[in-house]
Amino acid sequence: MDTAQQLHSLHFLVAEADPVQRRALIEALGHAGASRVTDVPDGPTALRTLQGGFTPRVDVAVIDLALGGMDGLELLRAIAALKSAVRLIVVGAQPAGVLFSVETLAQAHGVDLLGTIAKPVTTAKLKALLDHYQAPRQAAARPAVRRFSFAEVGLGLQKRQFEPFFQPKIELATGQVKGLETFARWRHPEHGVLGPGSFIDALEQNGRVDFLDWTMIETSVERCRRYHDQGIPISISLNLSPATLAHPNFLRQVTSCMQRHGVLPDYLTFEMTESSILDFDADFIERLVRLRMLGFGLAIDDYGTGRSNLQLLARIPFSELKIDRSFVDGASKKRPLGTVLKSCLGLAHSLDRMSVAVGVETRQDWDFLQGLGCTYAQGYHIANPMAADAFPGWLEDWRQFF
Repeated sequence: MDTAQQLHSLHFLVAEADPVQRRALIEALGHAGASRVTDVPDGPTALRTLQGGFTPRVDVAVIDLALGGMDGLELLRAIAALKSAVRLIVVGAQPAGVLFSVETLAQAHGVDLLGTIAKPVTTAKLKALLDHYQAPRQAAARPAVRRFSFAEVGLGLQKRQFEPFFQPKIELATGQVKGLETFARWRHPEHGVLGPGSFIDALEQNGRVDFLDWTMIETSVERCRRYHDQGIPISISLNLSPATLAHPNFLRQVTSCMQRHGVLPDYLTFEMTESSILDFDADFIERLVRLRMLGFGLAIDDYGTGRSNLQLLARIPFSELKIDRSFVDGASKKRPLGTVLKSCLGLAHSLDRMSVAVGVETRQDWDFLQGLGCTYAQGYHIANPMAADAFPGWLEDWRQFF
């Protein structure tokens, strides 16, 4: 079913206090392709309509923030409590920054928001949001994540059942694959491939995340060597716990691992979350400096989610700034997000560091990042994390496009 046919079959609700603007919204929806529109003048009536007073049920509700009896924000909260499948479009005469905050509020409530529109509302603005409408799918019962005990995880590590999956990191200027990020996976003999939700809690609760870190370092460097032997001189990045870095023998052991597999330190980057570098001491900073002096890369991961001091960032010898997905996904369409993203990229550029945008989900975000001069991109628009053996074939397919 094409977009026009889909919109024609939907039931719309318009909640707008001003009768002139209400009529304008109904007409704009009609021009966009809507054929069934119910209109109400206030919040309480809108809520009663959504509670099941109309057949067929409402598919999309367009609500104004300045409703009487129950304003748009109160209505958002009430709709969230309904746990309905209705999709929302919020309109208002407020500045873009306020509307963006409304989007954040809707997300916090768990409401399915198609987007916000600053008044005056036009057919084009409505159409741009409605083009993204998808009929709600019947939610399949998702099996609960199976969690394993520390003893079970330890046995799996001992039996070498853990392996790295890799997600490509692309240079935006050229489209070339410049690196891989490691994601830990447990290839369980009975339960198949398991993600961190099954095993990370057991390790953290027992203070032994280093068991997993060392397994990922060893297997990732080993795989890096095999890629090089296949004529793929790719670099690897992986997450590192501060506790692992703090071990007295860390630098000696990681250097020994690189020498054992014949891989230069330049091909390995350690990622540490922004929050983990906030509490530091002299020993911690010394280890970071030594890593960089040895030639290893150092990336600050999830940038933007912590409360880092810019002066501190300037003093940490990191080589990459990985911008959190919450500032990347949708930045091409949401000006406040785009502003924050530009600021992050500007910081990386001013400090002469490479920038990595995580969570690139669409071609629009890819193009937007290219225009901003971001160095690298990662995300599902490019590829999901994949088994190590699958990467060479994926790379061959990717190179056909660049």
